[in-house]
Amino acid sequence: MTATTASIAVDEARQVSVRQARYVAGKVAIYAALVFWAFVSLFPIYWTLSTSFKIAPDVTQGHLWPWIDFKPNWLGLRSLGLSPDTIGNVSTVRNEFLGRFTNSIIASFGASFLAVVIGSLAAYGLSRFQYKFLWMKNKDISFFFLSQLILPPVVLALPFLVLYKELALLDTRIGIVLLYTLSVLPIVIWIMRDQFDTIPIELDEAALVDGLSVWGVFLRIVLPIALPGMVAAFILSLVLCWNEYFFAALLTSTNAKTLPVMVASQTGSQGISWWSMAALSSSAIIPLMIIGVVLERYIIKGLTAGAGK
Repeated sequence: MTATTASIAVDEARQVSVRQARYVAGKVAIYAALVFWAFVSLFPIYWTLSTSFKIAPDVTQGHLWPWIDFKPNWLGLRSLGLSPDTIGNVSTVRNEFLGRFTNSIIASFGASFLAVVIGSLAAYGLSRFQYKFLWMKNKDISFFFLSQLILPPVVLALPFLVLYKELALLDTRIGIVLLYTLSVLPIVIWIMRDQFDTIPIELDEAALVDGLSVWGVFLRIVLPIALPGMVAAFILSLVLCWNEYFFAALLTSTNAKTLPVMVASQTGSQGISWWSMAALSSSAIIPLMIIGVVLERYIIKGLTAGAGK
């Protein structure tokens, strides 16, 4: 009996060791995969930032590591008038860059704000009330909004060009804001509808019984609870508007050009100004990185709120 008991104990200890080894191996594999994916995701950003400090030979020869493969240079920032030795001088390129950067901020933030406001109202109506337009009910109306994303932008190019010409909205900031709002509105409606669906309708009913109006319920009860979803929708809209190039290049020429159009202009018959393009791209990446880090918890809460429904 003693030998049998000892054998059983040894077997159990061996099984525990095997389970622990498998657990550790699984953890190592998971972290290795995460590290690899982080490298794959972050390397383009690193390459862009480092390229803005390279000269032409360093770019063409694929040098990667500063102070090892190449000596950092202010060529990229100097081409924009933003290097330490040019920042105090008058620069038409810097003025152009700041103008394009300001246009991108106004267009992206303005369109995202309008889309969240209008989309939240539409989503709340689709979540709390029943509608019927011809044969379409709430689900059909929601799908109709999302179906607007099916059309490729090039199909809408000529109609918008003619419409904006007639309305005198070509090369205007308000024209870009309105167009970007229409572009991201379907996504905002779908995100916010899912957010409102996760909020019990009993809260609305209790607030109505207490004397609040429908608007009071929406503004004082529902919106504070749905704030993470609104922030997530705002950030997603901001990213899409910030990176939009096609309509910005089509409908603007001088006054309302955005940063992506300026980035694309670095490609010409003389070749690509990699250092200038990298400096411009870095200036476009950094604001979104800061916003993403600051509002990360809202983004995660907003995008996962309806996952367990």
